[in-house]
Amino acid sequence: MAQLRQDYQQFVDRDTEIVVVGPEERSAFASFWTKEQFPFVGLPDPDHTVADRYGQEVKLLKFGRMPAIMVIDKQGQVLESHYADNMRDYPANRDVWALLDTANAAVGRLEPSQT
Repeated sequence: MAQLRQDYQQFVDRDTEIVVVGPEERSAFASFWTKEQFPFVGLPDPDHTVADRYGQEVKLLKFGRMPAIMVIDKQGQVLESHYADNMRDYPANRDVWALLDTANAAVGRLEPSQT
């Protein structure tokens, strides 16, 4: 999440909001969010309602819920999803930006970025 924080403006420039869903209870999640000063939205999901809705996997031998990254358009359609095999399995931000640039160009809202 540190890389998301560092590159957050690149997502904002692409008319994108980051929402991180975590399995912690609300108070623990809020405490962590405040301490880390993340500029994006954090959503506690202790009952796993959101995680289950989007099919986030659980692998008990690998620390529980695996990271999942979804690119969802403003109409609620999942454009792309990445389900991690381990806790460090994330696509590079530049790969997500390329997907966002393509999606934005397809709807004619933003020109593809040169970053």
